[in-house]
Amino acid sequence: MLHVYNTLTRQKSPLETVRPGVVRMYVCGMTVYDFCHLGHARMLVSFDVVQRWLRASGYQVQYVRNITDIDDKIIRRAVERGVPIRALTSFFIDAMHADERALGVQPPDAEPRATEHVAGMLDIIAVLQSKGLAYQGDDGDVNFSVRKFPGYGKLSGKSLDDLRAGERVAVSAGKQDPLDFVLWKSAKPEEPADTRWDSPYGPGRPGWHIECSAMSRNLLGLPLDIHGGGPDLKFPHHENEIAQSEGAFGGTLATTWMHCGPMMVDAEKMSKSLGNFRRIRDTVGGKAADDAQADYSANPREAEMLRFFLVRSHYRSVQNYTPDNLQDAQHALDRLYQTLASIAPDSVTIDWAHPAAQAFRAAMDDDFNTAGAVAVLFDLAGQANRESSSQASGLLRALGGTLGLLQSDPTVYLQSPTRFLAGAKGCDASTLTAQAVDTLVAERTQAKAARDFARADQIRDQLKAQGIELADVPGGSTQWRRV
Repeated sequence: MLHVYNTLTRQKSPLETVRPGVVRMYVCGMTVYDFCHLGHARMLVSFDVVQRWLRASGYQVQYVRNITDIDDKIIRRAVERGVPIRALTSFFIDAMHADERALGVQPPDAEPRATEHVAGMLDIIAVLQSKGLAYQGDDGDVNFSVRKFPGYGKLSGKSLDDLRAGERVAVSAGKQDPLDFVLWKSAKPEEPADTRWDSPYGPGRPGWHIECSAMSRNLLGLPLDIHGGGPDLKFPHHENEIAQSEGAFGGTLATTWMHCGPMMVDAEKMSKSLGNFRRIRDTVGGKAADDAQADYSANPREAEMLRFFLVRSHYRSVQNYTPDNLQDAQHALDRLYQTLASIAPDSVTIDWAHPAAQAFRAAMDDDFNTAGAVAVLFDLAGQANRESSSQASGLLRALGGTLGLLQSDPTVYLQSPTRFLAGAKGCDASTLTAQAVDTLVAERTQAKAARDFARADQIRDQLKAQGIELADVPGGSTQWRRV
C-alpha cells in the first residue's frame, strides 16, 4: 500500500482518495516572469515522478499544475522591458515548457493560467465577504481577515503571534490587521491597462493566493486528494489557500499535502531573490539558453543527468547543488547506460512478483522513495553484468522508465557530449563531433587491417586525449563512447 508523508498531519499514512482508484492532484506551478532555475526543476521533476508512479500503480490521475501569469513581479518585469504582460508571460511559458521537455517532465492533464479564472476568484471573494471573512479597505484592496478564521496556521504550525503578513505583498494602510492578506488589489494609476479587470470592488487584479483556490476548485472540485508545491509555499501561500477555500466552502481543501525539499547552494536555499540560482538551461542548454523554445534534444546526456541528479535524492530531502554533485550524477547514470549498451535489454513488461521489482515497489510505496528505487536499478545493473542477463537489463530499463530514466538509445546517449565528464579530464569532449570520431575510428580499422599497428595505437591515443574511449568487439568492429 502506498504511504505518503502529509505535511498537514506531519506523518506518513496510507494514501486516501475521495473516489477509490482516482487521484485528483493540484500542484502550484511557476510564476512566469523569468527562466526556471534548479529549485524549480526539483519541484517539476518531483511531482512528475509522483504522477508517474501513481499511474504505474493503477490510479487514474487528474493532474493539474497552474501558471501564475499576473503578479507584481510580472508587472515590474513587463514595464522594465516595455512589453505587454501577455507577451512577457507567453515567452517565459514557452521557455518553461522547453525546460520541462529537456527534463522529461510530462505535461499535466490541465495547465490553467490565473488570468483565465478571474471570474471564479471574484466569486470566492464575494462568498468570503458575505461570511464576514473579507473586507474592502480604504485603499480599495479587498483583504482576508486572518483572525476570523479558526485554525489559521495549522499547515505551517505557526501561531498567530508568530505570523507576519504575506511575503509577496507589502503591509498596507488599508488593512485592519497586519496579518490580513490581500484577495483583490485595487488598480494603481501608474500600472499598465492590461493588468486590471472590472470587479464589484473597482478595477484591479487578484491577489496571488486566491488564484489557486479558484483554479483547483473549478478544475478538480473539493476536497483535493493531493495538493503539492515547493518548500517555500507552505507559508504563506498554502496556509492562505486553506483559509480562503475552507472559509468560503467549509470542509477540507486537501486530504494530503506534499512539499518537496529545497535546493541549497552554500547552505542557503536557491532562489531568485538571493541571486544564487542557476537556470536549468544554463546547466543543460549551453549557448542557446536565451532562446525560449530552445531544443535540448541534441544533447540528451546532460538533460537526463540533471533529472537523475534530482531523482536519486528523496523528494523531501535537502538537496545541495555543486558542479561536483552534477559530475558524480553523470558518472553514475553513465554506468547504468553502459550496462544497457553492453547487454542489449530484452523488451519486458514489468513482473511485479520479481524480487527486484518488489524491492523497487516497496521503495516507491514508501513515500516515493526514489533513492531506494535507484539503488535497486544499480543492483539490477550489477546482476545484468555478472550474468550477461538481457532479462535483468530489460527489467533495469523498464523500471527506470517509471522514473523517466534510461529510455534513450544507449549508443546515442554515450556518444553525446557532456561538459560534466570533459571537465574532469581537463579537456573538451565537444571538440570532436561524432562524425569526426567515426572517421578516425574507420581510419584506425583500416590501419589495423593493414597491420599498421603504430598508426592504430596513435589514433586510439588521440581519441583518448579527447575523452573518447574505444572498445573493440568481435567481428572486427569498434564501439566508442565519450568518458
